[in-house]
Amino acid sequence: MRRRSLLVASGAAMLPAAPSRAEDSVDLLLVLAVDVSRSIDDDEARLQREGYRSAVTDARVLEAIQSGMMGSIAVAYVEWAGSDYQRLVVPWTRIGSPMEAQAWAAELEKAPRVALSWTSISGGLDFSMRILLESPFEGTRRVIDVSGDGVNNSGLPVEQVRDRLVAQGVTINGLPIMNDRPTFGRPSPIPLDQYYRDSVIGGEGAFLIAAEDFASFGNAVRRKLVREIAGRTGPRFG
Repeated sequence: MRRRSLLVASGAAMLPAAPSRAEDSVDLLLVLAVDVSRSIDDDEARLQREGYRSAVTDARVLEAIQSGMMGSIAVAYVEWAGSDYQRLVVPWTRIGSPMEAQAWAAELEKAPRVALSWTSISGGLDFSMRILLESPFEGTRRVIDVSGDGVNNSGLPVEQVRDRLVAQGVTINGLPIMNDRPTFGRPSPIPLDQYYRDSVIGGEGAFLIAAEDFASFGNAVRRKLVREIAGRTGPRFG
């Protein structure tokens, strides 16, 4: 009986270890939530996407990614307009190398684009939260990076949704685009960067970086990605 017990113990020791889940772990789960309302024309939309593609493949962004404990992040790209339109354009993708970043940029480049009426930042945030909950990766931080050129004018009040997401441990950062054309002929009641500061961003370390116009959007995206990937602290209003 003793010999049998030793054989059983020996056999158990020879069993393969449970598969590691390290390959599913990343430093950051990042949803890029992008406004595609009709206030953004085709040229501006092209600059927007080029801004994200060039930023994700930028050497400084890749350096920030590879400096993390896991050396990788997971990114999902979402587009939103009114309260009835949100879609996942590029699904969750691990990025930890230049090759992976280039592959992600190529997927974004070939994805079709639509433009719809109204601006529901609250709808975009709600949808982004669902995407976070469905992520196949595990991240030490969860961030929604929302960009747009107008105030919330459709769906739930954005402050209500922001507060609910922040209570679940999500950080919401903002990238307001200071477009000089009013949405649907109605100017913003306050400067858009101030609106994002007061009503959109929230959570631990939340901040915003404003793009002065669509031409400067790419540089603003790069600066913002470096800061949020690295988890650096700094002023909320940049």
